[in-house]
Amino acid sequence: MYSTGFYKNKAKNIREFCRLLVEEHDGVIPDEIEPLTKLPGIGRKTANVVLQELYRKAAGIVVDTHVMRLSRLLGLTEHKDAVKVERDLIAKVHKRYWLNWSLYLIFLGRKHCTARKRICTGCPLNDICPSSEVQPPKSGRKNSK
Repeated sequence: MYSTGFYKNKAKNIREFCRLLVEEHDGVIPDEIEPLTKLPGIGRKTANVVLQELYRKAAGIVVDTHVMRLSRLLGLTEHKDAVKVERDLIAKVHKRYWLNWSLYLIFLGRKHCTARKRICTGCPLNDICPSSEVQPPKSGRKNSK
């Protein structure tokens, strides 16, 4: 069995989260990003997941390591910081896709663009992906002598 990393700090955050949730929010999880991110242990990624899953609200885009990696490969960002990646994605992705954007990239990453090996052949984005390893067909006529 493996120990959970930083378990003392996590336990402290959970206790404080529960206390504040009851005292300041009457036991109801906030439905806005600002009050959520003020709760202990809740960053933007977790707040976005909570808003999406509990309230079907898109206040931003969930950015985890997979979304960050694929967003860089697709040329949607150059950043490695999740907040900056989210800012870039918000500017480039239409809001109607925010709820599912991270899932789209996660599924793409599982099937075609894994961290260990990219399988560009058959990827639905290989025609537009700047990182595609599939060579585009050569255009033009053959020279005949």
